[in-house]
Amino acid sequence: MPLIPEEPQIHESAQGPRATTAAGRTAPTPRPVPGPRPVAPPRPGRPGPVRPAPPVQRAPHDTAVAKPGPSAPAAPTAPSTPQIQLIPASAEGALDAAEEAVDLLLDSGRVPGEVLVVTTGEPHPWAAHELSFGEAAYWAQHDAGDDVFYADASALGRAASRPVVVVAVNGGPDATAATALPLALGRAGTLLIVCGNPQQINSVLGAGV
Repeated sequence: MPLIPEEPQIHESAQGPRATTAAGRTAPTPRPVPGPRPVAPPRPGRPGPVRPAPPVQRAPHDTAVAKPGPSAPAAPTAPSTPQIQLIPASAEGALDAAEEAVDLLLDSGRVPGEVLVVTTGEPHPWAAHELSFGEAAYWAQHDAGDDVFYADASALGRAASRPVVVVAVNGGPDATAATALPLALGRAGTLLIVCGNPQQINSVLGAGV
């Protein structure tokens, strides 16, 4: 029995349908050319690619350091004048007025060692008591500077300066007050308090009182 030739079988290609050419031959369909891949987005918490910044061109500058010129001399400061406060009082009441002034100073925060009290007449009872133990012990307390110091007007030349000086014009010759008030003004650092007759005090210290 004669064999019948089998018809050629056409198998589908994995590449898809084939196109028929003009010559009757089949050619594989061309694949699409892949384009450039997109840049993957940066992950959270990680910065994306950073492009380096172009170099900055700096203007040339002079590297020489200028030397400072000579400084002008400081102007001398004028010495401060202490404030003067007048408390009107009679010769008999001047010492009590001075004591009240000291109490107010201490109550306002003044340190006791900052206050010097001067009398032109009878000495303060504290000064009379301390002098009874001798001048050495008396002036030792002055040099310690830790408490209010009471002195007679004649001792102003030896007394040191203190921020506040209180003068009680409680009698004595007019010449004593005329000498003691200018000395007390020179010993006062910031404040001079004078307790006494206003006319007498103004005649000695001037109209600035």
